Amino acid sequence: MSPTAPARLAALLRRETVGGALLLGAAGLALVWANTPWRDAYTALGAVTVGPAALHLALPLSGWAADGLLAIFFFVAGLELKREFVAGDLRSPARALLPVAAAVGGMVVPALLYVAINRADPAALAGWAVPVATDIAFALAVLAVVGRGLPAALRTFLLTLAVVDDLIAITIIAVVYTQHLAVGVLLLALVPIALFGVLVQRGVTSPWLLAPLAVVAWALVHASGVHATVAGVLLGFTVPVKPGLAERFEHRWRPVSAGVAVPVFAFFAAGVTVIGPGGGVGTFADPVTVGVVVGLVAGKAIGVTGATAIVRRVTRARLDESLTGLDVLGLSLLAGIGFTVSLLVGELAFGGGTPADDHVKVGVVVASVLAAALATLVLRHSARRRT
Repeated sequence: MSPTAPARLAALLRRETVGGALLLGAAGLALVWANTPWRDAYTALGAVTVGPAALHLALPLSGWAADGLLAIFFFVAGLELKREFVAGDLRSPARALLPVAAAVGGMVVPALLYVAINRADPAALAGWAVPVATDIAFALAVLAVVGRGLPAALRTFLLTLAVVDDLIAITIIAVVYTQHLAVGVLLLALVPIALFGVLVQRGVTSPWLLAPLAVVAWALVHASGVHATVAGVLLGFTVPVKPGLAERFEHRWRPVSAGVAVPVFAFFAAGVTVIGPGGGVGTFADPVTVGVVVGLVAGKAIGVTGATAIVRRVTRARLDESLTGLDVLGLSLLAGIGFTVSLLVGELAFGGGTPADDHVKVGVVVASVLAAALATLVLRHSARRRT
C-alpha cells in the first residue's frame, strides 16, 4: 500500500536538506519583502495581535512565532538532547570530551570577540550571547548537501557539538534573559510537565491527553517570565529514550518543526531593511553587526579548532581516525551558522524591532551565509583530497 500524501510530505520534511531549504527560503522572502516599497505591510503583518487578552496571551504574530511555534523546535531539540545523553556520544565521557570541549570553546571565543568589539557601548553588550549559538538544523542541512565523500564521523561530531551548544544556549536564555521571574507560576508549571512525564513514561502517546498538558505547561512558563521555549525543552526531557519512544515523538514532530515552526519564525525574525529608509551602509559598519559576524565566523572557527587541539594535547582524547584537521576546520565553520537561536537571542537582548535588533539580524544573516560558503569550500577540498 503506497503512503498517503501527508505521509509523503512528512517524510520529505524530515530530510535535513529540505528543512534547511525552507528555512533559507523563508528568511530570503522576509529580507526581500522588507526591502521593497511594501515593507510597511511586512511590519504590519508581524504586528497583528491575536490571542486571549484575559490570559495575557494577546501576542503579535511575530511573538507567537518566537514564543509559541519555536517551542516545537525546542521540544525536538530536547528529545535530541535526551537521546544523546542517554544513548548517544554524550553517554560516554571519553567520547564526549572532544565535542563538548569544542562546543564550549565555540561559545566562549565568539562571546569574547563580540564583547571586545562592543566594549565601548554598554547597551550593545547585552547581545554578547548572539554569536554563541549554532543552528543545528541549518548546519546539518549544509553538511548533507556538501558532505558526499566525507566520513560519517563528521556528522556525529557536528551533531554532538550542536547538541551541547543548544543545551548551553537554552541555559543562557533561561538564566540571562529572564528579567521578571514569577517563582510561584514557574513552580506551578512543573505540575503539567510532571503529568506529561508520567504519561509518556507509561507509554501514552495520545495527543488528546498530552497536547493539553503541553499547552498549559507552555502558558505557565510564558507567564512566569522565563522564555516559553524552555517549556518545550523540559517536555522533551521527560520523554524516555527506550524502548524508542523518544524516536517516535521526534519522528512525529520533526516535520512540524522543520516545515512550519522554524520557517515561520525565520520569516518573522529575518526581515530587516538594509536599503532605503532605516537601512544603509551604517548598518554593516555598526559594532553590533561587526561583532556578530566576527563572532560567528572567526570566533566559532578559532574556538572549536582551538579547544579541540588543546584537549587532544593535554588529554588522551582523540578524534575518530577517519577525521582530519581539515575536517575539523570545516566543521568549525559550519558551527558559525547561528541562524535560529541567534535571531531569538537578539530579540531577547534588544527587543524586537529596535535598531540594535535589526543590526543583529543583518549580522546573523551575513555571518550564516559566509560561514556556510567557507565551510563548503573547506569540506569539498577535504573530500577531493580523499579521492
